[in-house]
Amino acid sequence: MVKKQRPVNLQLNTISFPPAAISSILHRVSGVVMLVLVGLLVWLLNQSLQSPEGFAQAQSVFTHPLVKFLIWGFVAALGYHVLAGLRHMVMDLGFWEERESGNVSAVVTIVLAVILAVLAGVWLW
Repeated sequence: MVKKQRPVNLQLNTISFPPAAISSILHRVSGVVMLVLVGLLVWLLNQSLQSPEGFAQAQSVFTHPLVKFLIWGFVAALGYHVLAGLRHMVMDLGFWEERESGNVSAVVTIVLAVILAVLAGVWLW
């Protein structure tokens, strides 16, 4: 049995990920964020459809800064998830599969998502 003497880097903060990897990780994270926050949105929808009093209660919940932040997080995650999903669909069609074009499309996706998140923040606040 041959034992390979490979260097092992256990310092995770020294690892440099390419933009395509960061984009892929953020796509997964945005999906988890949406999954977690959809419960809040469903509860608010349920409250608002119960009665006029429930609608007023849902409106008052929306005024709380933490709820506004969570809604912004959901909208920002949704925007990024859609953009990254479109990027992956284009890659499934055979485009942007090379290293350079994949990294460029990842950076463009992240930049557009930041712009959308800022616009969503302005719209919500």
